[in-house]
Amino acid sequence: MKRGRAPATTSDDKRQDTTTLLATLGALDGTVIGSRVDRHRHEEFLKFLGTVDKEVPKGLAVHMILDNYATHKHPDVKSWLVKHPRFHLHFTPTSSSWLNLVERWFRELTDKAIRRGVFHSVPDLIAAIEKYMQVHNDQPKPLIWTATAESILTKVRRGRVALGQAVSQ
Repeated sequence: MKRGRAPATTSDDKRQDTTTLLATLGALDGTVIGSRVDRHRHEEFLKFLGTVDKEVPKGLAVHMILDNYATHKHPDVKSWLVKHPRFHLHFTPTSSSWLNLVERWFRELTDKAIRRGVFHSVPDLIAAIEKYMQVHNDQPKPLIWTATAESILTKVRRGRVALGQAVSQ
């Protein structure tokens, strides 16, 4: 640490024992298919795709909205997709996670089950996540956009004007 410079991290910022939740949200009914994994590599993602393949009825096409994480574009994933043509992956632009409804579900999970929770171990955290998922799926409700496309575009235009004014000042 240099003199006059605040530390970039604190001792409690270090990620030690963590967990990852891979999840997909059924847009029509609100059900969540989730898999808890220790790491987020292409191997875990392929296993998750297999889980989704088993749980979604065979006659339905599967459209998944994903971020641009390299794991989702790995050659082994691409090969799997060729063999499973009902799967269609759609990637959000960088910094556009708000376009993905499952991100709203993750926010609800965080707000209702994780934030301000006290977890003495990773298994305690995992149990809370799994319980929330189970309770959610007992009576799922679809997440519905409340904003219209026009209201979103109006905000974008206002933001561009405000940014243009801020830059010129």
